[in-house]
Amino acid sequence: MGLTLYNTLTRSKQPFEPIDSQRVTMYVCGPTVYNRVHIGNARPAVVFDTLYRVLNTLYPKVEYARNITDIDDKIMKTAAELGEDISALSTRYAEAYFDDMAALNNLSPSLFPMPPSIFPR
Repeated sequence: MGLTLYNTLTRSKQPFEPIDSQRVTMYVCGPTVYNRVHIGNARPAVVFDTLYRVLNTLYPKVEYARNITDIDDKIMKTAAELGEDISALSTRYAEAYFDDMAALNNLSPSLFPMPPSIFPR
């Protein structure tokens, strides 16, 4: 049984056909960590966690990358308002994000393209 996904470009459902049937890759933008997770951060994480689980049942190898934005205008503004180092602020909220995703029972992605200071525990 194949996987059918909705293509927003064509506005139609289409069969998913990976470029490489032995290795599927997906890259998902994660949150900008300047505050605690809100529903807007959690919804895509849950949706892509579900897709990751489905792909893992259909294909031999799935590589799932999700980033964390650790420097951004919102982070700099919040750090300035709190009188806190940007790195400390983003690390604290990244760790809170990982804790919240674990509480939602999301699997960890295969890859985290982010600075070593905020790698998940």
